[in-house]
Amino acid sequence: MKRLFRIVYLALAALTLSACGIYSFSGTSIKPDVKSITIDVFEYKALKVNPSLSNDLTEAIRTQFRKMTSLEQVDMDGDLEITGAITGYDVKASAIAAGDVAAQSRLTVTVKVDFTNRKYPEEDFTNKSFSAYADFDSTNSLDAVESTLVTEIIDKLVEDIFNATVAQW
Repeated sequence: MKRLFRIVYLALAALTLSACGIYSFSGTSIKPDVKSITIDVFEYKALKVNPSLSNDLTEAIRTQFRKMTSLEQVDMDGDLEITGAITGYDVKASAIAAGDVAAQSRLTVTVKVDFTNRKYPEEDFTNKSFSAYADFDSTNSLDAVESTLVTEIIDKLVEDIFNATVAQW
């Protein structure tokens, strides 16, 4: 009987914490009165051009919020707003082999993000920098591996941006 009581108690406690907005099983800490989000297209300001990166990153962030929150995505004036710019897209040697030849190269993408919480402005941040990278063998050209690397980098950036905005990690 005590065991049944404990199970029911734990289930009710978990349900109560989730319903109050104190904790959610998706890892977010969105207050219950926050209902909508606006995610603007990330501007592309990096010197080296990747024509699809801006749209791919923006859509990946929107998809993450659709999957992990119940926020309604609106075109303007959401309770939460995310804007940003891709400020860096760089390839540099990351490992040097004999004869000063690059054995591995690293593609790094840097974005600056502004986050506005219209209900709780103390959670806002401006111009916060996020960076992610992926390494590749220098025997491959960037063109040959770029799409795979960019997908990996976008996944890392989306997780970091999501955590900084609504998971507050």
